[in-house]
Amino acid sequence: MSADRRPRGDGAAVRDPAAQPERTRMAWRRTTLAFAAVVALLARGALHDGGPPRQYVPAALGALVWLAFLGLAHRRIRALDVPRPGTLGTRTAYAAALCTLSVPIFGVVVWLL
Repeated sequence: MSADRRPRGDGAAVRDPAAQPERTRMAWRRTTLAFAAVVALLARGALHDGGPPRQYVPAALGALVWLAFLGLAHRRIRALDVPRPGTLGTRTAYAAALCTLSVPIFGVVVWLL
């Protein structure tokens, strides 16, 4: 029996409604941490061996995008603290996807410069 189910008196399992928001909260936190690690590697690539200053711009943009993603994640984590959290908004989902996809692009730009 999975951790998010508890047995009923008749032997059938009932879903724990608090487990899914908790897993979603933890997933946002893990994603934010992984995002920070990628941005740190991006900054390291730009600063490694005293690269040209033009590499600093995409690395700085990556850090700004990470800060924007951090704000989105924090807002979503706080929205999950209510007993019946709402769904993720379309604008928030698009913004998170845009942030996530922009960092590899910045990495390629740093690598090419």
